[in-house]
Order: sequence, then structure tokens, then C-alpha cells
Amino acid sequence: MMKWLAALALTFTSLTAQETWIKDYLTQVPDFPQKGILFQWYANLMKNPDGFQKAIKTFADRYRDQNLDAIAGLDSRGFIFGAALAYELKVPFVTIRKTGKLPRPCERIDYQLEYGKNSFEIEIESVTKGDRVVIIDDVLATGGTASAAAELVERLGGKVVEFACLIEIEPLKGREKIGRPVYSMLLVD
Repeated sequence: MMKWLAALALTFTSLTAQETWIKDYLTQVPDFPQKGILFQWYANLMKNPDGFQKAIKTFADRYRDQNLDAIAGLDSRGFIFGAALAYELKVPFVTIRKTGKLPRPCERIDYQLEYGKNSFEIEIESVTKGDRVVIIDDVLATGGTASAAAELVERLGGKVVEFACLIEIEPLKGREKIGRPVYSMLLVD
């Protein structure tokens, strides 16, 4: 049993934006959402109001003086951090959703995941030309999701200021695929 637990221990890099306190809230879940994926799960952070508040404050401190027009959260776990951050910064929250979830006219993009394919949509009127937008999600892995979301925002005329995430899986090199500025609170090896 101890060997199995030791195998699940997290290793953390010493690169940028290290909020290493987050590691105390993480659990690794093997083979989720499919075999071969080692999911970094932060449910314990969500259960701890002080920890969650600290995470939102860390994001807010980074973006408070950047004259943002919106925070865009990715379906679905990006909604958790995005809505709270938009509330804290007093800016609109925009949802970027899986296909068929939004009721008004949408722009759509298909993209590749590390474990399959998917599509995103954004309501056409949710971003206007020149809007400065931060896109946020929980985890950055291969960058396919973030890159697709950025392209949607830009198709509507918005400017992606940065892609933000709680956790970045650094060996998957997702930030290279995004091709835009990236901020991750914690890089995991």
C-alpha cells in the first residue's frame, strides 16, 4: 500500500508562478477521464473556503490593474474559477461551452484533446471588437482546449490578454500550442 501511495506522490518543478501551497490540496487520480491519464484533482481546495479564496485572490491580484473587459471560463471547470474571478474583479463573465449548450447564435470551433476530439461554442454577442479577455480553466495539459478558446475569442474581435489556470502539466508543453501568454499558479512535472 505504501509503495502505491508513494507512486502517486506529486513532483513539483521550480519554474515560474509557483503557488506551492496548492499541492497540499491536490490528489492524483489515475486513469481519469480515461486510461493512461493521471488527473490532478483539486476537490479538497474547493472544500476549503480559505484555500479557494486564496486561489481567487492570487488570480485577482495578477489581473486587477490590467483593464480587462471580461473573464472567459471554459466548460466546465473553468466556470468555477472564472465566475469567482469575474465577480472579484467586477467584470463580465463569458462562458465558452461544449456544443449545444448555449441558446443564442454562436461561433463554433472543433479541437483535439489529449484523449479525443471536442467542440466549443461562444455566443457571438459575448465579446466585442477590442475587448481585453483573460481565458481561465482549471488545468492546462496539451493546450488544445485553451488554444481553441483563444481562437474563438479572437474570431469575435477580442484580444486574449492571457490564458490562466490553476495547474499546468508542464511536460505536456501546452503553453507552446497556445502561442499566447500563459499564467499557471502551479506547474506539475
